[in-house]
Amino acid sequence: MSQVEAMLDCRTALLTAAQMAQADALTLASGISAAALMENAGRPVAQAIQARWSPRPVLVLCGPGSNGGDGFVAARRLAEAGWPVRVALLVPRETLRGAAAHHAALWRGPVEPLTPAALDGAALVVDAIFGAGLSRALDGAAAQTLAESAVRRLTVIAVDVPSGLMGDTGVDLGAAPAVLTVTCFRKKPGHLLQPGRRLCGEVVVADIGTPAAVFEQVRPDTFENDPSLWARDLPVLQADGNKYGRGHALVWGGWPTTGAARLAARAAARVGAGLVTVAVPEVALPVYAAALTSVMVSPVSRNEDLAALLADIRYSGLLIGPGAGAGTATRARVLAMLKTGRAAVLDADALSTFKEDPQSLFGALLGDCVLTPHEGEFARLFDGMVDLRSDKLARARAAARASGAIVVLKGSDTVIAAPDGRAFINANAPPTLATAGAGDVLAGLVLGLLAQGMAPLGAAAAAVWLHGAAADHFGPGLLAEDLPDRLPAVFRRLAREATSRHRAALSTDAREGSS
Repeated sequence: MSQVEAMLDCRTALLTAAQMAQADALTLASGISAAALMENAGRPVAQAIQARWSPRPVLVLCGPGSNGGDGFVAARRLAEAGWPVRVALLVPRETLRGAAAHHAALWRGPVEPLTPAALDGAALVVDAIFGAGLSRALDGAAAQTLAESAVRRLTVIAVDVPSGLMGDTGVDLGAAPAVLTVTCFRKKPGHLLQPGRRLCGEVVVADIGTPAAVFEQVRPDTFENDPSLWARDLPVLQADGNKYGRGHALVWGGWPTTGAARLAARAAARVGAGLVTVAVPEVALPVYAAALTSVMVSPVSRNEDLAALLADIRYSGLLIGPGAGAGTATRARVLAMLKTGRAAVLDADALSTFKEDPQSLFGALLGDCVLTPHEGEFARLFDGMVDLRSDKLARARAAARASGAIVVLKGSDTVIAAPDGRAFINANAPPTLATAGAGDVLAGLVLGLLAQGMAPLGAAAAAVWLHGAAADHFGPGLLAEDLPDRLPAVFRRLAREATSRHRAALSTDAREGSS
């Protein structure tokens, strides 16, 4: 079983509000009290604040439910550590119930009404008004107070999520930006989906005593994209291998726009494909041949020439779209590639050219296929099939179901979705990736991994993460052509981390064996 198909260790699982509520209920059923669970949730908030700031005036904004109860715990813990703390409550204190009422009773200081005036004199504001389960826009005193905190540019620390941020979708319905968000057990999709990722600031996940056994009943289908999901599925070099055993990638090279395909080809080669060929119109041969050295160039002057290339069964991965141009010629080439049934990546113009008849594209998907649209291409291809007003995660999932392909919906919060409903949200992409050609490199990375035999969901997820890691390694001033040459350093880092984990596991086994 591949690693991507064996994800029930759930370390990178992202839980919806309903799944988190189910996990809490199972935790309570295991024997921990509601008051103790709330203590476990509020204590890490105080600890995170103490680890990052010196004592200064803190205002804790508490709501009517469990999020507010967490706030009372944090306030008490900070006060016990000698910090000057005030609490402002959205509802009358006597209306609190359950564990929230218990922890409110343990607070020995005064409780003020939650209004903008309560912000006076505060250096830090703890937003413990509403959590991830809120399903409506903020209004009234909560909305006014948080808006005023933003106007005053106060430092805000959020409990679970910034109030007004939808935990399942990342949609903003009135949240104030936080510099730090402390959540419990697992992140939610809204911590990673924009604008939630920007509004949350640094995210700390606190262990509150929820047993891992809850995953026997809570079955997540959304995960933060991370090497732990796919690293063991990366292609492995064999001591007796050769270039043909590492896959042969074929890229369609456009004309007169030549840079996009060249970027994709270099990326496919750098990520490990043993051979890469760019098929180009004959007129473009001198341009490609002069610019590419380790990548081969094959001229195509007639449709029969492309058919002859595709008849070569040694090609194990195909890419068309970067610089291809939208039109009937590209459409015909896409369908010819898909007819082979080999792993394929469709990007850019290869997607947009089917905007009038997407079903003719989806019906032609015979083998493993990855679609890599940005938002504009996505809207052109899936308009009428997917509710374009829905959140990014829902749109990517719906598109994957409709097309039968892996869909990589690109952006600073790229979502990788499979037809069976599984989805990964990527969070390692730096803003420097907003540069021309970066998407072409990503398409090439997916191609290179597919050509080496990696399954499409894992290949797409790995390519997206490697893309972000390469950009992060380069730093400011990034150009798309810089990305492929950063991959060796990223692969070395992954190898070092894998070695460290292996040694740690051996050490643990040795200690347990001697006890």
